[in-house]
Amino acid sequence: MENFHFAYPLSMIPYLAITLMIAFTFHEFAHAFVAYKFGDMTAKSQGRLTLNPLKHLDPIGTILIFIAGFGWARPVPVNRFFFKKPRLAGILVSVAGPLSNLILACIGFVVAFGLSRFGATAPDSFYDFLEIFIRLNIVLFIFNLLPFPPLDGYRIIEDLAPTHVRAKMTQYEQYGALIFLILVFTPLDRFTITPIFGVVIPWVWDGLSNFFRMLFF
Repeated sequence: MENFHFAYPLSMIPYLAITLMIAFTFHEFAHAFVAYKFGDMTAKSQGRLTLNPLKHLDPIGTILIFIAGFGWARPVPVNRFFFKKPRLAGILVSVAGPLSNLILACIGFVVAFGLSRFGATAPDSFYDFLEIFIRLNIVLFIFNLLPFPPLDGYRIIEDLAPTHVRAKMTQYEQYGALIFLILVFTPLDRFTITPIFGVVIPWVWDGLSNFFRMLFF
């Protein structure tokens, strides 16, 4: 029988599970909330305008996070027909998800530096959780801004593009999704996704860490 390896140490699985429930839930809720504010009731009518994780977590996507370090939540349905300003609303709805993860990462830093600043004590396990919480939310923030369908970054570019370019993007969107999957799940990721993450994630982590360190100390 072949050995089976998780993407994270077994001791970290509970922290990862809690982080996923929070990160995925707030990400999808943010999409639903902004869409609702711009007049689209679709997500609300389907019970997605909620902070209940069970409404947002995708079983397969969640399991893959533990096994492969890559996964997804259930996409929030958005109907642009109800937007008075479809492009502006579309951009803000798309930005809302990744932005929610960035905000959660910032909250994690505030808690970590706040405890240190005021001399509060906490078990090492709590700091282990905070590290995973911050790192995974930064990953989700960056990952969802990549310009590949069906990610939020692609939707933002789609709304910013001229009408004739947008029409061509829609025409070839299905192939873009295939290319994205190839870049993520094949050895090609060593030349595309992995280098991006290897540079951008530490850069965002260090930038936020330095900012909140200066803020508290």
